[in-house]
Amino acid sequence: MTTASLKERITEDMKAAMRAGEKERLGTIRMLQAGIKQREVDERISLDDAQVLSVIEKMLKQRKESIAQFEQGGRADLAAREQAEIELLTVYLPAQLSDAEVDALIKDAIASTGAASVKDMGKVMAIVKAKAAGRTDMGAASARIKAALSA
Repeated sequence: MTTASLKERITEDMKAAMRAGEKERLGTIRMLQAGIKQREVDERISLDDAQVLSVIEKMLKQRKESIAQFEQGGRADLAAREQAEIELLTVYLPAQLSDAEVDALIKDAIASTGAASVKDMGKVMAIVKAKAAGRTDMGAASARIKAALSA
């Protein structure tokens, strides 16, 4: 038995949402598929699971930024809608790493690169990103790497 790709799973979820009449879920899944399709057309490639994850992460980041702006503007209704989209999109991410697991990855990356200062942050970030993509907030991981290299 072969496991379905992430794109296939998203398509199946879209069909299920259509049959169940779940308008909000259907809209979010269609938006995700449009994002995937847009990148495939722009880059003239067929996205693999890792690339689909990067599309999802980008959409999640956009939603989080929108929530902050909506809350600043006093639009709780729009912020709630964005939060609902985040919850629907996170279903497609792999299991998230714990803080301890992220710290261990950072420690290993610093050791393997011989990083000594914040100047070496790019090397460390590249290793952590490769191992933790889709499984942790890379913005938070970046701040932790900076803190570890500054200490």
